[in-house]
Amino acid sequence: MMKSFKNNFFCFFVLIFLTNCSTESISVEEPDTFDPTEYYEEINISYGEFDDQKFDLYLPANRTANTKTVILVHGGGWISGDKSDMNTIKDLIRLDFPNLAIVNMNYRLADMENKPLPMQTDDITSVINMLKSNKSSYTISEDFGFIGTSAGGHLSLLWSYALDTNKNINMVCSIVGPTNLTDPAYLNNTDPELQILLSLFGENPSTEYLETSSPLHQVTSEAPASILFYGGEDPLIPTSQGIDLRDRLLELNVTHEFTLYPEAGHGWDGIELLDTWTKLKLFMQAYL
Repeated sequence: MMKSFKNNFFCFFVLIFLTNCSTESISVEEPDTFDPTEYYEEINISYGEFDDQKFDLYLPANRTANTKTVILVHGGGWISGDKSDMNTIKDLIRLDFPNLAIVNMNYRLADMENKPLPMQTDDITSVINMLKSNKSSYTISEDFGFIGTSAGGHLSLLWSYALDTNKNINMVCSIVGPTNLTDPAYLNNTDPELQILLSLFGENPSTEYLETSSPLHQVTSEAPASILFYGGEDPLIPTSQGIDLRDRLLELNVTHEFTLYPEAGHGWDGIELLDTWTKLKLFMQAYL
């Protein structure tokens, strides 16, 4: 679902990397030592008993108790995808935000026997709780931001709006993430591919369940700063998904930015992709 977007982001990263080469060396430490003056990374940290419950951790050198963390949540229609799909975005962040900690997470994938929710938002909760319980050894704060693509954008928005009871999320970014499962464009669709994804939430899900699963219906005036990117020709995410959330954020006076690329689909490249990273970078500088 996000393959074209991932590939385009990779091409863009190569361009950025060639003009911003980093000479940073990576230190290798024992897993239980976290010298805050040294860069540290650990891959596939388990946060649960299932194979998909793993995340990658990147801790910057010279971090302090005020160091913030950005959490990356991959797409894949709730049924596929992997944290490796977000590695290009992770590398961009490391280049342009060398003082941020990064978590790139996997989550349990849905199927007809296992609904996406609350399973996948529970996994986000587990990751955040683990980060908070280890904040002293990691030398990080309890301030977090999200960047999610496609289904990961939906999960990032939903967790930020409905489940962030301690107000730890400073900003959230959704790139082509669904926002409203009660949208008539979804309920009345005739697209077989889209219908397969929506059927994950049940053959005849209740309106209450769909609203509980929809960021549009969960957002409040206390929501964190939100930045949204959508494509006007996206076959999976109707334009109304982004526009309606934008209008609701405006109504609630929540800090936000919204970008619609009229001719883009479920991902984009070229000048539009450059525009996305430029806007997201400025937003993170301002609000994370």
